[in-house]
Amino acid sequence: MLRPHLGVRQQEPPGEAWSPPPECRQESPALTEAAAEFLRLIGPEELERCLFAETLEVVAAGDQPRDRAGGQRWAAARWAPYERAGEPVRSCLLVQAGCRSRQDGVPSSSTLKAYVTPQLETLEQEEQERLELRAHPIERRTHMVSHQHGMTVTKTLREGEVRLRGGSLPSAPQKGHILGRGEAQLACPTQGCSQAPEGAVPGDDGAVAVPRSGRVSPQAEPQCRSFSYGRAEMRGLLPEGASLLLLRVLACRQAVPSGLIFPAIDTEGHLCTSSYRALGIQRQVVGSVDAEVFVIERAVHTSTGISTMWHSSFLPSGRLARLVQVGCPMLVLLQDESVLGETGGADPWPPFPKQPLDWEEDIQLCSWFLDRKEELQASHATYIQQHPELRALLADFLQALLLQQPCDPVSFAAQFFARQQPPGTPFASTVAASPPPCHPPANGE
Repeated sequence: MLRPHLGVRQQEPPGEAWSPPPECRQESPALTEAAAEFLRLIGPEELERCLFAETLEVVAAGDQPRDRAGGQRWAAARWAPYERAGEPVRSCLLVQAGCRSRQDGVPSSSTLKAYVTPQLETLEQEEQERLELRAHPIERRTHMVSHQHGMTVTKTLREGEVRLRGGSLPSAPQKGHILGRGEAQLACPTQGCSQAPEGAVPGDDGAVAVPRSGRVSPQAEPQCRSFSYGRAEMRGLLPEGASLLLLRVLACRQAVPSGLIFPAIDTEGHLCTSSYRALGIQRQVVGSVDAEVFVIERAVHTSTGISTMWHSSFLPSGRLARLVQVGCPMLVLLQDESVLGETGGADPWPPFPKQPLDWEEDIQLCSWFLDRKEELQASHATYIQQHPELRALLADFLQALLLQQPCDPVSFAAQFFARQQPPGTPFASTVAASPPPCHPPANGE
């Protein structure tokens, strides 16, 4: 789903006063009987219809200029194995989604990766959101993993730039990595960095970057919090990955049972409730075609009384046609009208769209580029200093090339360097006669 953008203040729905259902105001969020029955009735055929990839455009909502917001949102689901140390391999649904957009000239991005069982039970999920402010970027990560006692949720918030120019770089940085092959549980990035030099900043993969100034702003320190919940509290939990599958199932059915309320986890890592209800059939333009869509409202209700709502419009095939987060200045639209004739079904392999990469606007990628550029320049300068014969070799070749002016410079270069003696012997370019020129030399001799 399209999470609330960092720095965007949520607004109340327009129109008459709106209040969450009574079941959503309970102190301890619990699965309703209607929701439990709905999960039991989801069959494998319905899930097969939900296994596809889709790409939509992010545009400005309302009367705002379209150039003030733009980007792409994509989502895909497929069968995949899930491995964990000491447990047999399980076949589950791998849900992946991402969104990259620009609001008021500020790039933002979010990614989602989740392993979900056919009963929509979340085994593991990781979300990452980043607001790429040049002076003060903000990154938020949420990792949740289920175990025999329940579920552990780890929240990591980082404000300020971490990797500064001039620091060391990892050989292969990993972004959005999720466990599932017997690896250790996600921990705070500062763990194990007690011996780092003063002013060092630990990275996601354990590498340490040290700024030339030797000083790091305290705002660059990541803040980690963990929450643990028992299995009774997790019954019927529906995080973002499972919610995406649920919405596709509801869209294919073209119906939402009443009282469909599930436990969920809010952006702060606390338990809350999420409700689903149908808003009916509406008409919407997809590309240049007027299509019929089924609209579903999803609302997340926190214990503080704040609710966040999304209105999702689906085609009969279960594909998303429009997504609006109430109070957000952006919305997601389907522009490809070629999908209107599809009836749904599993793709052999989700064709993940190529994401636009504006590396000059991405602070972290730009920092990696500049560091690598300086590293290569220093390496090249060192090599030239260690081999002073290079200058004489190149100067001699250019001199012979300009004097002879051959018709085929490539063949001339091959013959010229083939005549050179092995290293350690006196350098001489006039050991053998030069090949004859194809025209008189420039000096007329």
